[in-house]
Amino acid sequence: MRKIVITGPECSGKSTLSQVLAKHLGVRWVPEMARPYLDALGRPYGEADLRSIAELQLRTEEERAMEDPGADLLICDTDLITIRIWGEEKYGRSDPWVLKQTEERPYDLWLLCTPDIPWVYDPQRENPHDRDRLFEVYRQTLERLGKRCAVISGEAEERLRQGLKAIAELR
Repeated sequence: MRKIVITGPECSGKSTLSQVLAKHLGVRWVPEMARPYLDALGRPYGEADLRSIAELQLRTEEERAMEDPGADLLICDTDLITIRIWGEEKYGRSDPWVLKQTEERPYDLWLLCTPDIPWVYDPQRENPHDRDRLFEVYRQTLERLGKRCAVISGEAEERLRQGLKAIAELR
C-alpha cells in the first residue's frame, strides 16, 4: 500500500485537500488526530501530549490501512513530521521516539501545502502570522530527511490538480 501524506503549516488547506483527494481517488483517508485529542483533553496541552497524539495518529493510520488491506493507496492528513516540528517549535525539542518514526516510517510522497490561502481563526491554531516561516521549516525538514515531496499551492481546484498529478507520477 502506498501512503501519501498531506502536510504543511496551520491553515494551509491540508484537511480539505486530503479529504478531496481520498474521495476523488476512492481510497481510505486518515484524519489528523490532534484535533479530536485536543478537543477531548479538557486542559491546556503539554509536551507529553505530543507523544500521545503521535501514537494516536499512527494507531489510526494502521487501523485505516487494515480496513482495506488490498488497497493500493492511503491518504494521510498529516504524519509525525508535524508532531516533530510542533515539538521543536513549541518546546525546542521533539520526543526521541517521534524523531525516529519521522526518519524510519515509510511513506511514498508528501504533498506540502503552501499557506497561500486565507487564515481562518480556530482556537487550536497558534501561528496566524508565522505561516510562511513555518512552511520553510516543513520544506527544509522534508528535504533534510530525504522525503519525496511536491509543493501544492493555489485555489482548491488547482491544489486538487497538482495533488492528482503528483500521485499519478508515483504509478
